[in-house]
Amino acid sequence: MKPADKHYKFINSKTGYAIYYHSISSNLDAEEIKNQLQEIKARVAIQNGIYLETVYWEEIKENAELQ
Repeated sequence: MKPADKHYKFINSKTGYAIYYHSISSNLDAEEIKNQLQEIKARVAIQNGIYLETVYWEEIKENAELQ
């Protein structure tokens, strides 16, 4: 993976567990990234047999400070 890629995890809000990880090129604009994430969210929900509203995504920050 390139360091310029943005990394996301998809989380089941009922369990709090990450159920899928995905990377997207940071060269895309914000709208294109959002559209791709929405498509992936739908696919993840279907593959895991859970409601779409149960899945959300978070960007993984590599340099996040631990507190």
